[in-house]
Amino acid sequence: MRITHCTPLAVAFLLGGAAVVQAQTPDTPPAAQTPAAAPAAAAPAPPPPDPGPLHQWGTDFSLMFDGYVDKNFNNPPSGFNGLRNFDVRSDTAHVNMGMITIDHAPAPVGFHLDVGFGETFDIIHAGNRDPEAWKYFKQAYISVKPKGWHGVEIDAGEFVTSAGAEVIETNQNYNYSRSLLFAWAIPYSHTGIRVQYPIGSHFTGSFQVVNGWNNVEPINSGKTYGFTGAYAWKKVTWNNTYYVGPEHAHTTVGWRNLYDTNVVVNQTDKLSWYLNFDYGRDKNIGVGASQWTGLAGAARYAIGKKAAIAGRLEFFDDIDGFSTGTAQNVKEFTLTGEYKLTDWLMTRAEFRTDWSDKPFFEKNGQPNGATSQPTVLLGLIAYFAPKK
Repeated sequence: MRITHCTPLAVAFLLGGAAVVQAQTPDTPPAAQTPAAAPAAAAPAPPPPDPGPLHQWGTDFSLMFDGYVDKNFNNPPSGFNGLRNFDVRSDTAHVNMGMITIDHAPAPVGFHLDVGFGETFDIIHAGNRDPEAWKYFKQAYISVKPKGWHGVEIDAGEFVTSAGAEVIETNQNYNYSRSLLFAWAIPYSHTGIRVQYPIGSHFTGSFQVVNGWNNVEPINSGKTYGFTGAYAWKKVTWNNTYYVGPEHAHTTVGWRNLYDTNVVVNQTDKLSWYLNFDYGRDKNIGVGASQWTGLAGAARYAIGKKAAIAGRLEFFDDIDGFSTGTAQNVKEFTLTGEYKLTDWLMTRAEFRTDWSDKPFFEKNGQPNGATSQPTVLLGLIAYFAPKK
């Protein structure tokens, strides 16, 4: 579910420097015959907030539960929404995921574990040949970060992909449903080694050697290589990711290339937005190659401390039908309302419409009876984490 050919590609990220100029105020003449006052004692630093019972032995414990009820106005007989990845069930209430996260920051050795259940875990492991036990893990890796390495960190194990503007956890995205790009243009996760290194105060890069897309165990004798570069300023982050390697089973012939770039802007305390672009190419074992491309944009506006509204508009061109099984150009629009019932309980109501230039969607008993798919959804997300 993501795409191909490989012409080895060089990826370069340029790092700029920033100069800071401090303004100085003129000296104030002392008052005549007045002794100098003793400097005021510095106020003691406030104690750090109590992280609560979810932080024990230097380790953070987080819990998440995510479920939804959905209505598809096409009334698909299969009971599934087309082109969706996590909000896949139509006309029913369904559990998306339940997950426990255990995170111990490397000092110098640490680990991260995401373990859970639900259809999300089934989907992110669908189509691979990994042992059954692995379907309950989203991430499981060990980290090493010695003090003398100047911020360099090495992770080994299974970790989520660096590509994309969205993530698997619903509460960390603007919308409840994921974009077409997240579902069809990029991988979910990788297993291997990742080296992350900061350069200066604005740039962080990484190099990855992994088994491939969405598989824990290797499917061939080759490796996939990942290169990332992130520029971060006060309000803007620009992320670039490139993956290249053989992704066909039992052969290293036919390499897959993916370039993903996204810009995230926190414009004000209330308004944030992003733009995301993807291009992929998968070389066939024989003649030819498959390509796909897409562009997405989304924005979120906070209304007070408890409510927010978010919108997303995108297109995905599955030029050769590699991802969706049909050569088609798809667009979608999503409008999401959010309200926090408590600090740990969030609800989202969402309207979404998908369009295709081909009759791709189910409607009233017809497998390919419609070019559009309107849905409404109500989601409920509970999230418990240590206080920061």
